[in-house]
Amino acid sequence: MANKVSVYWFRRDLRLEDNMALYNALKSENKVLPLFIFDEEILDKLPVNDARVTFIYQTLFQLDKELKNKGASLLVKKGKPIEVWQSLVSDFQIEAVFVNKDYEPYAIRRDDELCAFLKTKNVKMYSYKDQVIFEENEVVKNDGLPYTVYTPYKNKWLKMLNDTDVIMPLPVNFSRFVRLSFEFPTLKSLGFKESKIKVKPYNLSSLSNYDTLRDFPFKDATSYLSPYLRFGLVSVRKVVQVALKTNATFLNGLIWREFFMQVLFHFPKVVTQNFKKKYDGVQWRNNEEEFKKWCSGQTGYPMVDAGMRQLNKTGYMHNRVRMVVAGFLCKHLLIDWRWGEAYFAEKLLDYDLSANNGNWQWAAGTGCDAAPYFRIFNPESQLIRFDIDLLYIRKWIHDFDELTYASPIVDHKLARNRAIKTYKLALNNFV
Repeated sequence: MANKVSVYWFRRDLRLEDNMALYNALKSENKVLPLFIFDEEILDKLPVNDARVTFIYQTLFQLDKELKNKGASLLVKKGKPIEVWQSLVSDFQIEAVFVNKDYEPYAIRRDDELCAFLKTKNVKMYSYKDQVIFEENEVVKNDGLPYTVYTPYKNKWLKMLNDTDVIMPLPVNFSRFVRLSFEFPTLKSLGFKESKIKVKPYNLSSLSNYDTLRDFPFKDATSYLSPYLRFGLVSVRKVVQVALKTNATFLNGLIWREFFMQVLFHFPKVVTQNFKKKYDGVQWRNNEEEFKKWCSGQTGYPMVDAGMRQLNKTGYMHNRVRMVVAGFLCKHLLIDWRWGEAYFAEKLLDYDLSANNGNWQWAAGTGCDAAPYFRIFNPESQLIRFDIDLLYIRKWIHDFDELTYASPIVDHKLARNRAIKTYKLALNNFV
């Protein structure tokens, strides 16, 4: 058996630099074994050509290459995490395990199970805050309860940031890694094949104009940062420092991200239930044919259809368009937000449970600090306002000027009145 080791487990933090748990692992008394587990609890639900798996795989390949250049190596396993760990404690003399905290319900259960198991083996488990600036119980109301409205949360978040010392980038001491070389698996051996969908490089150099350009999808002026934040290829500390210097609107988006994370942590019921119980009585129409047309971008509303076609082809959708698309499904078609949330979860490269759930419930009017039920986006006026020259539309709807393009699936005025009536009835019947 090898000498005593500490294990650093990569999860939502796929980088070596400015990584809190890794930094602390490398400062521990034992050499560090870096580990990644392809989690079958998650992978078994995904298609074999899932673009996110390809992205993670390629990222890990580069990490392993960097480590091997320094005489170390990344140990990659596949299986149910607890079973992988049961095997690892037999293969290595593990003294300690280092992880960065994850705040989703499944991740919390997984880590609690691992912690209990490691305790039976006298192995210590250390967890650190890394994927957020402030975690679940740091930005709270004066009475200690979590915020459920964004603006006061944001104000408290900013005040706390102002009172907090900015953490400098954390260096990597490569000499502290275990000197072992592991064979890197093929994607095929993991049960997957390479996706044709590629993740665009992120760009933080044009954030100064983010607030004026972000709503116009044809300008393509967004950062494409979200998949990199989701899987931790970039440190949120670095991104916040850039946002502080360049654009307050972009910073607000980062704060929304943490707001939804703490909502999910404190109210895990939102995964499957309305945050606001008074909307439980909404009678969704849930027409399956209309849902299929929405999924494939065949509703006859160009802004909706362009967004869905962009999503299906690239795994990405412009943020302004996401609001229009989600609002249309819930309000115009009266289809349960959970249907749309699940479809986005399947397709989005940047899928993040807390943000996806929070934004879908916002669009449906059922979430915390959500748009009121009677605020219904008009997809036609949104098109005129944000893509009047139809540049975005024609990019994604190739048959827009042809007779083959779909007629509107529903009349806007009829749909709006139907939605308001349906929501109002549910609220009137709420006891």
